[in-house]
Amino acid sequence: MEKSAKTTSAKSFSISEALRYGFNFFKANLVTFIKLGGVLLVINILSNMVTEALKGSALSLIWGLISFAISLLVQIGSIKIVLDLYDKKQLNFSHLYSHSSLFLRYLGASILYVIAVGIGFILLIIPGIYLAIKWQFYSFLIVDKNMGIMESFKKSSAMTEGVKWKLFLFALALAVINILGALVLVVGLIVTIPTTVMATIYIYRKLLSHHSKS
Repeated sequence: MEKSAKTTSAKSFSISEALRYGFNFFKANLVTFIKLGGVLLVINILSNMVTEALKGSALSLIWGLISFAISLLVQIGSIKIVLDLYDKKQLNFSHLYSHSSLFLRYLGASILYVIAVGIGFILLIIPGIYLAIKWQFYSFLIVDKNMGIMESFKKSSAMTEGVKWKLFLFALALAVINILGALVLVVGLIVTIPTTVMATIYIYRKLLSHHSKS
């Protein structure tokens, strides 16, 4: 019991410190985030244009599958990019398409996560919130540590042990910050999204480091 309490204490983190780190990181890397945001916006616009052009045609279903695959690869690449930025590496856009080997693993884990959390929400909401927090780092672990599906869920579960309530409060803080960003003519999201993403990476790496040492 005493050992468990000490472990939880060692894994503790400061929400304000994480948010401050995220904002300071954004300010120090403003140009980099503008470039990244611009590229992601262009990809989204082009994808939507093709979707609209093919709407109602026989190719719309095929394009829908292709578009979904592209979206998933961009998600994987975006995670890799922000992890690299946290590690003070250069912005590398090739990550947006160069991690196809993770595609099926990432897809399988994402489907499992959505189904499990979805069922949890059906069961009085609270189980869904609990599972969402417990396994929230699975995607980072697959991309960052090349883990398998079940391994990533197990590791995330261990990392979040004893700090789920604080992670819940952190998630609420992120939601409020991004809602406020959206209210400022949406322009505020240019600041809040990178800030909250890097704050999340900060906590992910902090918990991963603590768990690796334990």
